Amino acid sequence: MSKQGKPELENMKFEVAREYGIDLKRGYNGDLSSTDTGRVGGQMVRKMIEDYQRQHSQFPMQ
Repeated sequence: MSKQGKPELENMKFEVAREYGIDLKRGYNGDLSSTDTGRVGGQMVRKMIEDYQRQHSQFPMQ
């Protein structure tokens, strides 16, 4: 992963956590349940897939 993309992913992680009411902190988050961390990670993947599909659906298939 490029250094340029890392801040975007970090921001997305906190945005998703906020949407689900998960108290994600900068640094150590070992007190979070695996359910909560999985929920955040899963939603991040869904958003990345949606963004990819949206970007690539703008171009006609050949």
